Amino acid sequence: MNIYVLLKRTFDTEEKIAVNSGRIEDDGAEYIINPYDEYAVEEAINLRDEHGGEVTVVTVGEEESEKQLRTALAMGADKAVLINTEDDLEEGDQFTTVKILEAFFEDREVDIILAGNVAIDEASGQVGPRLAERLNMPYVTTITSIDVDGDTVNIERDVEGDVEKVETTLPLLVTCQQGLNEPRYPSLPGIMKAKKKPLDELEIDDLDLDEDDVEPKTRTMEIFLPPEKQAGKVLEGEIDDQVKELVSLLKTESKVL
Repeated sequence: MNIYVLLKRTFDTEEKIAVNSGRIEDDGAEYIINPYDEYAVEEAINLRDEHGGEVTVVTVGEEESEKQLRTALAMGADKAVLINTEDDLEEGDQFTTVKILEAFFEDREVDIILAGNVAIDEASGQVGPRLAERLNMPYVTTITSIDVDGDTVNIERDVEGDVEKVETTLPLLVTCQQGLNEPRYPSLPGIMKAKKKPLDELEIDDLDLDEDDVEPKTRTMEIFLPPEKQAGKVLEGEIDDQVKELVSLLKTESKVL
């Protein structure tokens, strides 16, 4: 099987993030593989181990994304591709990413593409479905189980707390949700092997694209952190008095009544 994984480098939301003049300060931010993409990497490795083939991890980004690609290789992926946009693009959006990936996959034989359900930095959930549309390929989102039997694929997907069962065929694109698997940690032997695995680097010129082809369709107006939570109040006294005080606070302070 020719198995591809779409991977994104995202900042770690568990770490402190500083925003200055509407931009995230890269120097102080910790970057990781988008957690939902880790489910995709793990499932790709499982599919390869069961059915044979090769796992290639692909990302669109800057030179720093090589670290996350190497992590995916250490987990067990076979190859990695960095489509480096550092010198060609100042800004990008989901349209940009999909346009580049569409060109990348144009002449490649694909059995299955796996991606994360969303990226934790922007959470649009658009790249996977939009790419599938551009490649004229069926897709299923938020999967929690996948079973491949020849060209037939049986999938379970999360639908707001319930499960939907889908039968489809290869080639196919899926986006992966928590519950699909438990991503492995890279082992020391895996880390050592990853250093020798191929990591190819392309630029948009290599894909016969120019800057006008990938100009973003959206613009980010502002990035800001949510306001810090205010300390709560504990109401005391008789229940009737607490209710009166609560109503008064909702009117005068919160202004929701």
